[in-house]
Order: sequence, then C-alpha cells, then structure tokens
Amino acid sequence: MSGFGGPAGVSGHVRVAEGSVLRSRLDVSAELYRTNRAGQLAALAGLENELDKARDGGGARYRDRHHQRGRLLVRERVELLVDRDSPFLELSPLAGWGSEFTVGASVVTGIGVVSDVEVVIVAHDPTVRSGAMNPFSLRKTLRALDIAKRNRLPVVNLVESGGADLPSQSDLFVQAGKIFHDLSELSSRGVPTIALVFGNSTAGGAYVPGMCDYSVLVDQQAKVFLGGPPLVKMATGEESDDEELGGAAMHARVSGLADYFAVDERDAIRLGRRIVSELNWRKRGPGPSLPADPPLYDPDELLGIAPADFRTPFDPREVLARIVDGSRFGEYKPDYGRSLVTGWASVHGFPVGVLANANGILFSEESKKGAEFIQLANQIDTPLVFLQNTTGFMVGAAYEQGGIIKDGAKMINAVTNSTVPHLTINMAASFGAGNYGMSGRAYDPRFMFAWVNAKLAVMGAAQLAGVLSIVGKAAAAAAGRPFDQAEDDARRVAIERQIAAESHSFFVSGKLYDDGVLDPRDTRTVLGIALSAAHSAPIEGRRGYGVFRM
Repeated sequence: MSGFGGPAGVSGHVRVAEGSVLRSRLDVSAELYRTNRAGQLAALAGLENELDKARDGGGARYRDRHHQRGRLLVRERVELLVDRDSPFLELSPLAGWGSEFTVGASVVTGIGVVSDVEVVIVAHDPTVRSGAMNPFSLRKTLRALDIAKRNRLPVVNLVESGGADLPSQSDLFVQAGKIFHDLSELSSRGVPTIALVFGNSTAGGAYVPGMCDYSVLVDQQAKVFLGGPPLVKMATGEESDDEELGGAAMHARVSGLADYFAVDERDAIRLGRRIVSELNWRKRGPGPSLPADPPLYDPDELLGIAPADFRTPFDPREVLARIVDGSRFGEYKPDYGRSLVTGWASVHGFPVGVLANANGILFSEESKKGAEFIQLANQIDTPLVFLQNTTGFMVGAAYEQGGIIKDGAKMINAVTNSTVPHLTINMAASFGAGNYGMSGRAYDPRFMFAWVNAKLAVMGAAQLAGVLSIVGKAAAAAAGRPFDQAEDDARRVAIERQIAAESHSFFVSGKLYDDGVLDPRDTRTVLGIALSAAHSAPIEGRRGYGVFRM
C-alpha cells in the first residue's frame, strides 16, 4: 500500500484497494501544517466569540430578569429535556449573523435524544425581544421542521414567544403560515409533535400548541390566546384577564387545548419526556451494521490539514483517515478522474459512500465518475457524504469541445435524482456549478455544514473582480471610449472586499445556506449524529434504471 504524496507536510496521493486502511504521511512538523493549524485556530476563536453571542441571548440584564421571575433560560430547558450526557447537535446557531438581529435569531434549534428517541427541538429564547420571531428565526424554524419531516423525527417545541417582530412583519406574515402547515403535515405523516408552553404563545403563535399532537401548559405562566385582554376589550368591550382568556388551568379544564397541566417548568419538562417515552417510536432505517472503531489518526490533526487559505491544495484522503471508522476506505476508480475521490467507508457503523474533491476542479472524467458512483450508492441504498473543495467544472475551449457541459449535467442529474440521504460538508471552497454537482443547498442534502475557514460563492473574490474588469474593458472598447484604469483598480479592490465578506462562512451560515459552521475536529461526531437521525426514516435509493456508462 502506497502512502500520500503531494504538498509537503499536508497531503499526498494513495491508491487504496477496496477494504484497505488509509495510511497517512502527514508531517506535523512541516511549515504548511503549522500555518494551517494557526489559521484554523484563529478562525475558531472568532467562531467561539460569535457562538458566545448566541448563547448570551438578550444579554446579562434580560437573562437575570428572566431568572428573577423564576424562569429557566432556553438552554437550561433544552439541557433538562435531553437525556443526561447525550449529545445535542445545535443547528443554525449563527442565524442572523451580520444583520440587525441578535446572533442566533431568538430561537434554539437542534437534534437531541429525549427518552432514548432522537427528536428535533425548537426552543424560543424569551430573553431576546420576548422571543419574538424575526425573518431569520422564521427561516431557522422552518429549516428545523424540514429536517424533522425529511428524516422522520418527532418535534418538541419549547414555547415562549411574543409572536412576530412587528416592524419586520412584511417579511414574516406570508411565510410564517408554513410553520402551521409543516406541523400539520408532520402529524398527517404520523410524526409526533409536542408543545411545552412555558409562557406567551399568543395570536398566530397560539396555533403552535393547537397544531401539535400533544400540548403541556405551565400553570400561571402559559398564556395561549388569539387576542389578549386589550385586544378583546377593543374588539368586543369584554373585560377579562390573562388567566381567564388563556391560562393553563382554563385550557386544561375548560377549552381542552391543554393535554397536560404542569405545576412548573420542570414539571412540564418531566411531562414532555414522559410523552416521548410513550410514543412507542421506532426507526425505519437500518441501524449501524459495521464496526464503529475510531480512526487510526488523531482528529486534532485536521486543523493542520484544513487549509488556512482555501487556494492551498490538500488530499481529502488525509481527512477521511481521521473521520471514517478504522480509517478504512475502499476507493472506487482511483486512477480515473483523480481530482474526485470516491469510495466506500463507514462512520459510527453506518455505511456511506464518499465523494470528496481533490485539488478543486471537476473535469469530464470526474463528472462521469461521480454520476456513476451516485447511481451505485442508490442501487445499494447507501447514504452519500459529499466533502466539498471545488472551484467548479473546468472551462476552456478544449473542455467545452470535449463535452464538459453535458458531462457536468450528468453529475448534476444524478445528484438531483438521488434519493439516498446526502450529507454535505464544505471543507474549503464551494464555487460555481461545482457546488451543485457536489450536492449544495439547492439540492436538498439532509444536512449541510461548513468548516470554519470555508468559502462559498460563484467564484473566488479575485477571479470575480477580474472577470468584471475584463468585461468593463471590452465594453469601453466596444463603445469607443477610453478605459479608466485607476477607476477600474479601485472598483476591483471594492468588489474583492465585498465578495470576500459575502463568501465568509459566518455570512453564509448567518443566511442559513448551511446548518452550521464546524470545528473540523467535530466532523466525525456531527456526521455520526446526522447519519443516525437520517436513519429514522427509510433509506431507499432511486430505482428504475441500471448503472450506465457516460
């Protein structure tokens, strides 16, 4: 078995026979390794700072006020709900980053284990503008419900929200109805939905416990009504109070909206856990079937493999050696289309097919190889892991004449029509139509994450600015007017700065174009949780065609 060879200290090439164990030749003393590690650690420090903002919620003042009222903070509620010492995979924690809204967008979403059942959790943070929904919290909630629907996961809502953030209602009202739609659709599919109401759930929000299969309301705290006392007074002239209109006792004894009456927040969480334990819930996908032994190499070394500069090439086999079970990888077509690595492995015992970019460019050979491999995975009902590091499909006269468009279309067609779960991670760069061929967000992967230094854009900032400069020169020549080089230079600098900012992982994740930004060292754990969640639903590949040569 040969080792890796490539950029000194980081990567190299290895041919791996099926079932072979990857052998790393990473030099942790090399300058490139040290440069990459320093760059990743600096980026991770920045990530931790942004995550602290999300965990801080509305700030110390509002957290203290919430505690003084005898209420639990949103993350305390989540911690009490999930099984002790079990993992919680938080989703979209940077939602709203770079906007006028608080990082995290006033809601915590994620996948956790409750009474031995994997569930999606949607929990309002009442310390951020009383848990009011803004456009980013709406998108975050809808993404969580989509994950629940596609992976057949029960949903537990931890409700305490003042409703819509009224100044941004024009960006909320129309799409907010999708929350009620999705809760109803989940119920129709036999996927349980549960509401634990800790505080306000008013106006449109009142329909959340109304739409859920099970509802628990906390005494003297839950307030569930379509219109509060002031609105009722204005509309009907009727005098009433919160408890009479929408308190837990009234809904438990009079309206019947409350299925369970909780004396306090901890009692509500206890009842929620009991409800989940009584669901008689069973997964419909197969369980782990292969040995789940850890990789042979330290995942901490991924910090020296992941590039500080996305333009630095690295061999994805070095990554696989640190995330797949036992560092075992059965490579498919290792000598054909070599800038796309494909093959079979397992993560935490779940079999997977892997497509990983090496050195970025997708040529015709890579496109056809990728399409064939996706079809093979569908034939044997095996989930696919896409490890992105691509600058896109190759351009140029020779490649256009050679059919790169039709070959790239074949790969995109295969990705589009694949029905096995896709899990996508952007390791370094995801540019152009390569993002599509490697199952980007538009192709509905079950989960999609990015490493902290990854970039996402039409193309790199310098390339995009250069293209616009060339177009500008051509336009000036065609119009017969002089070309202002100084103005063009200034414009190129401004465009490069803009594209660099908009391709940053925080910006991308803040817009919910992925499900979160990762520390590379957490990749194996996150993939394991995501694969387990995906196996709550049946795992079925596309049928109706055989594997064909392209």
